[in-house]
Amino acid sequence: MRTEASGAAEIRGALVRLRRATGLPVAFGGLVEPGRPRVRISELTGTTTLALRALAVSSGNGLGGKAVALARPCAVTDYSLSPRISHEYDVPVAAEGLRSVLAVPVVVRRRVRGVLYGALRTAQPLGDRTLSAAVEAARDVEQALVAEEQARDLLAASRAAPAPDPADGVAWEQVREAHAALRALAPRISDPGLRAELLDACGLLTTAAAPVAGVSLAPREIDVLTCVAAGATNAAAATRLGLSPETVKSYLRAAMRKLGAHTRGEAVATARRAGVLP
Repeated sequence: MRTEASGAAEIRGALVRLRRATGLPVAFGGLVEPGRPRVRISELTGTTTLALRALAVSSGNGLGGKAVALARPCAVTDYSLSPRISHEYDVPVAAEGLRSVLAVPVVVRRRVRGVLYGALRTAQPLGDRTLSAAVEAARDVEQALVAEEQARDLLAASRAAPAPDPADGVAWEQVREAHAALRALAPRISDPGLRAELLDACGLLTTAAAPVAGVSLAPREIDVLTCVAAGATNAAAATRLGLSPETVKSYLRAAMRKLGAHTRGEAVATARRAGVLP
């Protein structure tokens, strides 16, 4: 399924960042299998064997299973000798030559969705800095998965909603709110297919307006105008879009120039008449 593929891509990127931030020689991880209380190890970086690939780690078993069961980070200094975990997976861990290992769960809406591991081939404490970096990497994955869930919810809602009566101001405000939420989420979605669906849905929400020939705004210019239309300041738009306030100002100036507008309000009104905004 596409959701699983995009989640695996987020795990893969987080593992690369984790190794870069900490210098750990090995990192690996995977997602919880749908409908089953176990993690399937699918992403590996720095490994020298195939011993861990596709390993299914059940909740409660081993270090990763303990992290899943407790929904919190766990670590051991010498995996094969640790009395703090069960040892169902000693053979593949030893085959890869791992000793010190940490496991951090990816928790989305109180549900464990995956696990990130980092490891050394020597028996030594991993330290707070390494653990903090692993937790931060897991949070990156969590935020990406939350954004995807929100995007799917918004898509479903926008498709189910009937076209509003042009005279119904309340309904149009709801359309504008949905459009703003979809535009803000789209840049945060790594799955290109889902991102395209979000932008297509945004386009459908603006089809009630009569498009004006010659008006062509860049995607980020539309994103900024959408935030401005919702009443956001430049600082608030920057936070929502993950940009700097100066970058937001630059996009807004470019949009206003293309629209022939002299004020923020005039830019929004012109963009709506042009069919750029709902």
